[in-house]
Amino acid sequence: MPSVLPRRFLRPAVLFTGAVLIVSLAACGSSGETSAAPTPSATATADASAEAGVLGVRDPWVKAADEGMTAAFATLVNDGDTDVTITGAATDVSPMELHEMAMADGKMVMRAKQDGVVIKARSEYKLEPGGDHLMLMDLARPVQAGDELTFTLTFADGRSQTFSAVAKPFTGAQESYAPGHGEPMPSMSASPSPAP
Repeated sequence: MPSVLPRRFLRPAVLFTGAVLIVSLAACGSSGETSAAPTPSATATADASAEAGVLGVRDPWVKAADEGMTAAFATLVNDGDTDVTITGAATDVSPMELHEMAMADGKMVMRAKQDGVVIKARSEYKLEPGGDHLMLMDLARPVQAGDELTFTLTFADGRSQTFSAVAKPFTGAQESYAPGHGEPMPSMSASPSPAP
């Protein structure tokens, strides 16, 4: 014969059972992993980068181009206690290289950055027009303003990280992304922000 709880015990029993169920579900969902809720001020891009666990990627964008070469830019944030070295980058639109702008024989030249890009511990590193950048070497298709491209960074320790960047029109810095990188480039002017 089933036992029947008196009515005065029914409501507390239901509340207690519900609380136990909620606590049990929360414990099952964690399975040893911790996840922090994003702060209201965090951007979606920063959240996606933080989940990858290597670098934060702020304000990523790509210079729109119809053909040939172009470049991707961003601010890379290393919140860790050790330096991080990017050794490569990839996208399905083009082969890629890590590039720098440097003085050679009194002239500004664009060239491959042989030792990779080092982001020091607890610091930021800007990939920007007129400076270091992610070079798309041979576009398989036009990259038009508004297109969203996915990039994968590879690191010296074997880890990798993916992020997305939107293409924007840009005419600042007067860089010539054309075959023959390593040759002298026109002098660099101050680089304004990309057009929205």
